[in-house]
Amino acid sequence: MSHKAAEQSRHERRLHAEKAARAASRRRRLRITIGLVSALALVAVVAAMMLSSRPESSNTIRTAPDFTLTDTAGNQHTLARHRGENVLLYFSEGAGCQSCIVQMGEIEKQADALAQEDITVLPIVMNTRQQITADMAANGVTTPFLLDDGTVSEAYGTLGNGMHAGLPGHSFVLIDKQGRQRWYGEYPSMWLDPEDLLDQVRSKLGA
Repeated sequence: MSHKAAEQSRHERRLHAEKAARAASRRRRLRITIGLVSALALVAVVAAMMLSSRPESSNTIRTAPDFTLTDTAGNQHTLARHRGENVLLYFSEGAGCQSCIVQMGEIEKQADALAQEDITVLPIVMNTRQQITADMAANGVTTPFLLDDGTVSEAYGTLGNGMHAGLPGHSFVLIDKQGRQRWYGEYPSMWLDPEDLLDQVRSKLGA
């Protein structure tokens, strides 16, 4: 190979190497950009989840909607029948939602404290008796659940506030002895510590 041909070959190899280096640099920049975009997207998703899981509450006082529901023990309840008692309605997704049933089990452990505040707890679900009693038995929950077709959940504004559009959210409604709604609390995290629940109830009844 002549000297001139050799020089030409080295020049072509250098150009090829430079071209390959530029291409590799572009790929690295692209990977970094994609990584940054993905990280920002993940941050946005986490932030949205945190915002969507924040509790919401309302202290608006109104006349609580009356209702007639039958519980899992076969007893019929109307809000009017509980007039003269402080009533705590607990709406949840019910059967299939483990945290919902566990929540009721933990509320049961506060029976003495709730009794001191003259509070009757009425858990409400949109399940059949067979569906919810199976979960009650599996978790040792004994408080009868009131069976709703969605009418009461909708009247109290909790329908569709949870993970499923057609079911109640994880909600609490406090009704005083005069039948006035004093507090509404929505907990998308599917949990409210029973001690915090008691604090909410006491503060609202004492207001």
